[in-house]
Amino acid sequence: MHKDNNNLDVVYLTNSNERLRHPFYKKQFVFTGALSTMTRSEAAKRVNAYGGILQGAVTAETDFVILGNKRRGISTKQQKAEQLIDLGIDIQLLVEDDFLWLLSMEN
Repeated sequence: MHKDNNNLDVVYLTNSNERLRHPFYKKQFVFTGALSTMTRSEAAKRVNAYGGILQGAVTAETDFVILGNKRRGISTKQQKAEQLIDLGIDIQLLVEDDFLWLLSMEN
């Protein structure tokens, strides 16, 4: 790492083939509640296209729990994620609109 003229840290990639990865890259996802903009299958394909991994249940290895806009109340998946968060596990709860915004980011 080096400092530029503005005293900001500049990171040089050691390999010219390296590139920044999408925030979903190598992250594990769980969906809860129906999505209003696409089917869960379509959403899973989009996550996979960015290198994300779909899980069926929330675990300590889960990185993101996506809360569909059509959910009714708090699901057991959301409850489990909140319990793990309370224990210090780093899980991000994302509402559908935030999920869509992250999907719109390019690799």
